[in-house]
Amino acid sequence: MTTVRREAFGRMPPEEGGGEVEKFILLSDSVRVEILSFGCIITALETKDRDGQFSDVVLGFDTLEGYTRNHPFFGAVVGRVANRIANGRFTLDGKEYQLFLNNGPNSLHGGAKGFDKVLWSPQVLPNGVRFFRLSPDGEEGYPGDLKVWVTYTLSGRELAINYQAQTSKTTPISLTNHAYFNLAGQGSQDVYDHEISIEADSYLPVDDTKIPTGEVAAVQGTGFDLRQPVELGKHLQKFHLDGFDHNFCLHQGQDRRLVARVFHPPTGRTMEVHTTQPGIQFYTGNNLDGSLKGKGAATYPKHSAFCLETQNWPDAVNKPHFPNVLLHPGEEYNHTTWLVFNTA
Repeated sequence: MTTVRREAFGRMPPEEGGGEVEKFILLSDSVRVEILSFGCIITALETKDRDGQFSDVVLGFDTLEGYTRNHPFFGAVVGRVANRIANGRFTLDGKEYQLFLNNGPNSLHGGAKGFDKVLWSPQVLPNGVRFFRLSPDGEEGYPGDLKVWVTYTLSGRELAINYQAQTSKTTPISLTNHAYFNLAGQGSQDVYDHEISIEADSYLPVDDTKIPTGEVAAVQGTGFDLRQPVELGKHLQKFHLDGFDHNFCLHQGQDRRLVARVFHPPTGRTMEVHTTQPGIQFYTGNNLDGSLKGKGAATYPKHSAFCLETQNWPDAVNKPHFPNVLLHPGEEYNHTTWLVFNTA
């Protein structure tokens, strides 16, 4: 049985149009999730350790103000296109589109005011909540009126996130949730003792602005071979890696498949990621620097969390040999990711 509660979380600042922000609390016997109508943000996710003790395993803030200020997309749904588009530029049907550059020379996670920074319209479901918004033609430089639905449902140990969209003009679209996890509990200093595996035979090498070079490289014999579980801290040391911020190429297909698993031996917590998406961005919080005051006055230093963002491949709109990222009128974008929490 899942129960769903809604409560007021705050008001948007007047310069952002005011507007009530609500928090939705999804509760099963083993998982508790809190989600905002602002940015569809997961503000808390509590799950049990092997002794049955609950801890909140996602980074975030105690107040709305934390989320309306500049932060690295904690818990948010990002779009219209997750990840980076080179030079913020792409061409469709002979017309060039220029996006806002918010990540060096590139556009990241939808631009200056992406889906993470807007109010969505909520609808309570028996076991979750569905959010809707219309992204107007030309918003952040993207073509077409885009109707978007993001649905969170909780069933026992499993949180499902479904993304649907329809457009009036051909547009690139790639949606993901950008939650930062630490299975030791948010506020823990690092994720070095986590064991991770990703079911991917290849990954995308990137240039110094984190744009894929276009090569699809085999993981075999490299530090990107995570097909068998590795202890993160030791693995980064062994391969002299500063961290991960890379797309791993998943087996293509529309069916649900297990793509990643994380295990935290001290607490026994495990998290599995299942998805229908073609890629997963593994990010180890390399840009966290301890400057943000998070929940319960916690600070979040470098490598104090990991993200497993299921999505299309970065810059796919400019790379024809990458999976198709275009949505056409009359079609439906429809992807689901499932997060399964357990103990071992």
